[in-house]
Formats: sequence, structure tokens, C-alpha cells
Amino acid sequence: MVSAPGSDTLTAPAPGQVSYLGEGIQTAVKLLITGHFAVGKTTFVGTLSEIEPLRTEEPMTEASVLVDDLTGVPHKETTTVAMDFGRLTLSQSLVLYLFGAPGQQRFTPLWRDMTLGALGALVLADTRRLENSFPVMDLLEEHGLPYAVAVNRFDGAPEFAEDELREALDLLPSTPLVMCDARDQESATRALISLVQYLLRQTDQESA
Repeated sequence: MVSAPGSDTLTAPAPGQVSYLGEGIQTAVKLLITGHFAVGKTTFVGTLSEIEPLRTEEPMTEASVLVDDLTGVPHKETTTVAMDFGRLTLSQSLVLYLFGAPGQQRFTPLWRDMTLGALGALVLADTRRLENSFPVMDLLEEHGLPYAVAVNRFDGAPEFAEDELREALDLLPSTPLVMCDARDQESATRALISLVQYLLRQTDQESA
């Protein structure tokens, strides 16, 4: 990946302000937005996308209710069955393509195609179900994708110190960990920028 000019001070436009790519775009980056079931991936992509996001949500059936853990989200009525897609221009030369990957185990065959060409992933996590993040992180490591973790703040969810979260998630010291609210553009942007800057640092280290 080519480092974008001014990457240390990345900013993002408000959703809806940009509907086309500027002539100065030099780098397009594919990123995965992933995490376990009902962790806020569709909301996250929709919050940040500058274009109308592509969604593949379908009503949950009685069969899916039996296999999908609705802990903390008892009123959830839909689930992503393929992917979410959005686009975000971070600077005059850098655009991000956001692919929201479903977190249920039955959709893991989709991962092989979705990881092709991706440079990294942002893993959304929920403090009420941290253990559900491990299969997702295992898949990313299996496919060799670097990732950052963003703990999505849910109303009423317990809060923990960063060192406690790192220990619970068994994260390497270099893995970025941030708190975010997937419903809030500024908060979600900061989470995504933490991943982009991490990938840029890795690229600089590899090319040094």
C-alpha cells in the first residue's frame, strides 16, 4: 500500500457530501469491517459511507434465531447474509472501500473471496460477548490479514480498562484497540483511522 500524503492527520468528509471520486485519488484501499453477529457492522459501514451503502440484510427466521446468539440484542429482526459495502474518501489521494463481513460461522466460506485484495480489517467487539470475537480474529490470522479492534459501545454494556480488554482479547501490544460508537460518525471515523494508520506504519516498516 502506498502511503497517502498527510496520512498522520487524516480526516473524513460527512456522509452524503461526496458521490464521486476526485481526480487526485492515487490509492484505493479495500478494508474489511467484521466482528461477531449483531456487533454493529452494518451500522458502522452505514455511518461512514459517503455513498448509499449496499446492504444484504434479510429478516431473521425462526431457524436463524435458534443458532444466532441474541444476547444483548433481543429485538434484532434482520441479519446480513452476504456483505455490506460502503466508500469513504479520507484525503485528496486516499479512498477506502469498506466491506462488512458477516460474523456467523455459517458464512465463513464467503471470507475467502472477501479477503482477496483486502489490506486489513477492523474487528468490532462487544464487552458483553468478548469471547465471540475469537473465531473472527482466528479467521483473520488464518488469512494473514492485520487488524485493529474497536470496542463498540452499547447502552448498558459493561466498561473495562484498556489493559483489561487487551488481556481478555489476548491482543498483541502492537494491535490497535480503541473504543467507538458505531452510530456516531466522528467516533467511527477515529476507529477506522486507527486501522489505516496501523497499516501505513506496517507498510513503512516493511519498505524500510
